[in-house]
Amino acid sequence: MNFDVIVLGSGPGGYVAAIRAAQLGQKVAIIERESLGGICLNWGCIPTKALLKSAQVFEYINHAKDYGITIEKAGVDFGGMISRSRDVAGGMSKGVQFLMKKNKITVLMGEGKLIRGKQVEVKDEAGKVTAYSAEHIIIATGGRAKELPNLPIDGKKIIGYRQAMSLDSQPKKMVVVGAGAIGVEFAYFYKSIGTEVTIVEFMEQGLVPREDSDISKELTKIFKKKGIETLANSSVEKVDTSGKTCIVTVKDRKDGKEQTIECDVVLSAAGVSPNTENIGLETLGIKTDKGLVIVDEYYRTNVPGIYAIGDIIPGPALAHVASAEGIICVENFTGHKPAPINYANIPSCTYCIPEIASVGMTEAAAKEAGIEVKVGKFPFSASGKASAAGHKEGFVKLIFDAKYGEWLGAHMIGYNVTEMVAEVVVARNLETTGHEIIKSIHPHPTMSEAIMEAAAAAYGEVIHL
Repeated sequence: MNFDVIVLGSGPGGYVAAIRAAQLGQKVAIIERESLGGICLNWGCIPTKALLKSAQVFEYINHAKDYGITIEKAGVDFGGMISRSRDVAGGMSKGVQFLMKKNKITVLMGEGKLIRGKQVEVKDEAGKVTAYSAEHIIIATGGRAKELPNLPIDGKKIIGYRQAMSLDSQPKKMVVVGAGAIGVEFAYFYKSIGTEVTIVEFMEQGLVPREDSDISKELTKIFKKKGIETLANSSVEKVDTSGKTCIVTVKDRKDGKEQTIECDVVLSAAGVSPNTENIGLETLGIKTDKGLVIVDEYYRTNVPGIYAIGDIIPGPALAHVASAEGIICVENFTGHKPAPINYANIPSCTYCIPEIASVGMTEAAAKEAGIEVKVGKFPFSASGKASAAGHKEGFVKLIFDAKYGEWLGAHMIGYNVTEMVAEVVVARNLETTGHEIIKSIHPHPTMSEAIMEAAAAAYGEVIHL
């Protein structure tokens, strides 16, 4: 069977690329070995947000008195939370199935592998192998939880994110290894429903080490208040799983001292590894570096007609990035000449409570680049909307080039800030300056006013501080 386009993998990169290709008149097939929607819809972005919402609702109930509401003591139905999360994921996957039918995309379920002659062979559940050809083949096989050498995931006592959202019972104690987005989101969820949580992070900055240092400090303070212990600049040396519990040996990288922590389960949240093994890259001679496929600005590999997008190429492993890459890739080889993605303007969001959102340069990165900066900060404690909502923690921090007014970066921590960062992305894309933001009237009362106020603070014009 011949197609114009074959997409290997149906995650947010793959299925979006397939739909865009179909919209542009291409005959498209998509290959998936598990569930349409990939990790994001089934085991990542969507179901984790469902779990986090359950935790947030539980916290609201426990603090109902703060809002003038009396409720008898609430309890956690852990199985119910897990079930709701799976139902949400299932609904989203069915939505992708509908989109495939709507756009007349052929879905091939099975293991896909590249072979010579612009072909992909698919092995179905029965073991039958069928070869399909296409003028353009897009590899979008995504990633999986990274396994550290001394922290092998067994799925029971040492788990990855997939097991973390489908455990049979709630653990009493948990150690989370890694304080990036995955780590802090699960730490918040489990602590909110009563699990004792300790986070171990290798980097010195501690929580969310890739974010601006002020964001990390604020989250550390808030998590400490919640009762989540953070061991920064520390490494997990070993985990003894021979007994009923786990004995985790943690080493302080500064003074070399070791301590042991007993827990029921260890969550490995140390990042993502690309799924590039056993898909035929070597057969075709496709170039890779440290497991990542090397591509150009339009996602072409060194082999004509073969492309790669998403978590298997260098760059941020984010769903929205993979989707954008898929669209650019398809639009380019169909002759639409799209502009390449500006990777300096990619938003990043973390959905613990409080949420974190950022885009552009941190203050430290700007200064290291030799740029003279103006920095404005506006705390949500001064926001009327935040006070009314009962979420006064956090702030908005903006960074501008002092000489030209260029908006270099934005870093936010607080209630619903993941819904606010898009303003910054669009404004930076339009080369908006700090003064233009100050003069753009923001509605009152809203959380988004903090962006205008932070810009005003950078230029000494802030009103409400």
